[in-house]
Order: sequence, then structure tokens, then C-alpha cells
Amino acid sequence: MFAAYLVVTLLTSAVNGAAAVANLIGHDYPKSQADKMGVPHSWMRPLGTLLGAGALGLLAGLVVPVLGALAAAGLVLYFIGALWAHLRVGDHALGPWSVFFCLPAAALAANLAYHGLG
Repeated sequence: MFAAYLVVTLLTSAVNGAAAVANLIGHDYPKSQADKMGVPHSWMRPLGTLLGAGALGLLAGLVVPVLGALAAAGLVLYFIGALWAHLRVGDHALGPWSVFFCLPAAALAANLAYHGLG
């Protein structure tokens, strides 16, 4: 069980960390998504910071499990907000969103299962 917990946590952290960096450096993909969703570019850094905090929180959760659970839950909530943004503008191409949503959901489930909280 530990191996699954570790792999899911590290993968989720890496993917969200990469997304955080893309937001923070102003990469074209997050900008195009923001334009598509009607999100101002001024929100890119705060959203990237939230993704980065979630990624680091997942890693910290390997030492302090409650931090990992809270970080994963925060990322799940972040991506529920992203779903709302997509649906609000009528965007139903949710493939990338589903990956970003399912990873922290799996990390949360693995954390809770491994640490006996689920």
C-alpha cells in the first residue's frame, strides 16, 4: 500500500508543480486557458501559487500526513472551481481537467487509506 501511496503522491505533486510553474512564468497554455475561461491574467500568479502550495503540501504530507490530506483536499476544491469555470463558459472539453482532478482525489484517497483514516 505504501508504494501506491508514494507513487500517487509524487505524481500528483509533480504534475501540479509543473502546472504551478507554467502559471507563474506566464506560459502560453495557461494564458490561453484563462482567456477561454474569461479569467483575468492577473489571477495567473495567485492560481499558480495555490497549485504550488498544493504540490509542496503533498510532499510535506509524506512526513506529516494531515498536511498531505489537507493539500490534496485543497487541490480537489481548486479543480472543482476549475470545473465551474469551464462549465460557466460552455467548455465541455474536460479531458485535461479530469486528469488534474482525479490525481489529487486519488492522492487524498491513498493518504487516508494508508494512514488509516479512511
